[in-house]
Amino acid sequence: MKRICVFCGSSPGIDPIYMKTALDIGKFLLEYGYGLVYGGGMVGLMGALAKRVMDGKGEVIGVIPRDLVEREVGFTELHDLRVVESMHERKALMYELADGFIALPGGYGTFDEFFEILTWAQLGLHKKPCALLNTNNYFDQLIDFLRHANKQGFIANDCLDLLLIENDPILLLKRMEAYKAPDIDKALHALKLNNTIDPKR
Repeated sequence: MKRICVFCGSSPGIDPIYMKTALDIGKFLLEYGYGLVYGGGMVGLMGALAKRVMDGKGEVIGVIPRDLVEREVGFTELHDLRVVESMHERKALMYELADGFIALPGGYGTFDEFFEILTWAQLGLHKKPCALLNTNNYFDQLIDFLRHANKQGFIANDCLDLLLIENDPILLLKRMEAYKAPDIDKALHALKLNNTIDPKR
């Protein structure tokens, strides 16, 4: 991997551990020599992360829609801030630029961006690692829900393996480096067979 895309909040959260984690991720990206791709803002976790990598002389590419430049306070000091016309373009460019994806704590925007990338992996459009850094157990309820969806027949067993989950950032990066995508075509076929409705019933 050369670049990692990090999705995270434009707010700092109420617990200081979230900000510490964003700064730690920036530190480890620098230590491992990864470039950062992110949402282009200079506030909240995303701004702190970008500034940490930039201050360490690492590569930072920000991608932000034009209508969010003012609302998310675009990080205009970046050497590479790419202003696009829509959220769709933002996600497509982030995907193109990055070799792996990590979600830190965040809100609707973080969930939207991360799950679209994860869905593309499920559809076999890419084999790049997608990971949750479960700081302060922030994603526990989400993880439980995904397991519930699996038990209810909406997410195939192997499709759960598309998602890497760790509390420790160094371990997460090592798992991303070693990641090999599961055979999704086989997994989705099995899921469809298990859920096929018998017309005779």
